[in-house]
Amino acid sequence: MDWFAASDYWLTRIVLQRALAGIYLVAFVSGALQFRALIGEHGLTPVRRFVRRAPFRAFPSLFQWRCSDRLFASVCWGGAALSAAIVAGAADAVPLWASMLMWALLWLAYLSIVNVGQIWYSFGWESLLLEAGFLGIFLGNDETAPPVLVLWLLRWLAFRLEFGAGLIKWRGDRCWRELTCLDHHHETQPMPGPLSWFFHRLPKPLHRVETAANHVAQLVVPFGLLMPQPVATFAAAVVIVTQLWLVLSGNFSWLNWLTIVIALAAVDSSAFSGAPPPFAAPPLWYVVVVCAVTALVLALSYWPVRNMVSRGQQMNASFNSLHLVNTYGAFGSVTRVRHEIVIEGTDEELPGEETVWREYGFKGKPGDVSRLPRQFAPYHLRLDWQMWFAALSPAYAAGWFEPFVARLLEGDRETLRLLRYNPFPGQPPTHVRALLYRYRFTTRAERRETGHWWHRTLVREFLPPVRATRDADQAR
Repeated sequence: MDWFAASDYWLTRIVLQRALAGIYLVAFVSGALQFRALIGEHGLTPVRRFVRRAPFRAFPSLFQWRCSDRLFASVCWGGAALSAAIVAGAADAVPLWASMLMWALLWLAYLSIVNVGQIWYSFGWESLLLEAGFLGIFLGNDETAPPVLVLWLLRWLAFRLEFGAGLIKWRGDRCWRELTCLDHHHETQPMPGPLSWFFHRLPKPLHRVETAANHVAQLVVPFGLLMPQPVATFAAAVVIVTQLWLVLSGNFSWLNWLTIVIALAAVDSSAFSGAPPPFAAPPLWYVVVVCAVTALVLALSYWPVRNMVSRGQQMNASFNSLHLVNTYGAFGSVTRVRHEIVIEGTDEELPGEETVWREYGFKGKPGDVSRLPRQFAPYHLRLDWQMWFAALSPAYAAGWFEPFVARLLEGDRETLRLLRYNPFPGQPPTHVRALLYRYRFTTRAERRETGHWWHRTLVREFLPPVRATRDADQAR
């Protein structure tokens, strides 16, 4: 079946699948290390409470039937182990049906987590991993050449991902059309990286070039992904370089890395992979399944395409509970001013004007003005990201922020593990408060004088002092 198999893409398939499994590994480990404090039995937004009001049809998940921290941990660590095995080549050492089963188990496990993850799993890269992971089930293994249809579906996903992101920008904040958004974005993005200060301090003409290049990469180049070779490979190379630039300039979880992986589907590796190994003819059942999946994805693409061409385009939306075909986009608007919530505690019984407040340190989000932002992506710090949203508006903090403060007053170990620094290692504080600051990157002169990466100015009180016992119970 020459029309079905793409033998020349055998190396592309191997690299794509192993890299996809690597991202699954990061996602499962991220869930395993953070779920207890966020959505565990005693978490800020417990899964058990969520599934009581969430119908299975809208949120299909293994945890709809049974929910416990032990089961959740088993799914996370089991998914991590299976992902690591696939990275090591286990899916190529078993029959085709067993390989597909391994990939299906990864997808089902992560789907079960995302669908009960609530706001902590509400990011576009969660749906993107599920969509790419679903297609990964049908890419085959060493027994047969990768199917042409699945490679085209991955190219179609790459096109929607990039073109949708470009459209949301062009239609959104006028600074994208005026080429001025990057005057602010490197400073105000959710989680700056170690090079973000330097990117922000680039000359403004270079920021214009950055923005214009982004428009070309997301509004023009994606069409090349759907063209014959070698145009598709060249387009994929542009996408990959663009994503690596974003990796250097910020922390966007596994979004950029996963985009690179998906773009690999358009890369013709035959020029440097040599002759393809001998493949057996694909089984008839496999051909039928791949054709059926292709028809399903094309049918489900109607809603994302309609959304993409609509003036009311949504960002990062799923149109079915299985996250099979989604719409993507980011930063339709860019904030000009960075606000950060700083959480402090004291062990004094009656705080007053002379009270010494000690600051909690977060792993990723800005806090200590002298601390260089760290590189965490592709690992996802879920609490730090939500703190960025909460600083934009208290509405984003509804339902979880006050329980978070209550856990700090209790000295909850799982919650404290999400933080970089606990100023009360011996005994929990008697009071906790939250202040809203305006943050900006220091100038070069300020940096030389103070050694600080950030300058901050108090804006207002975000949460007045809350004390332990009764106040903590109310915050819960």
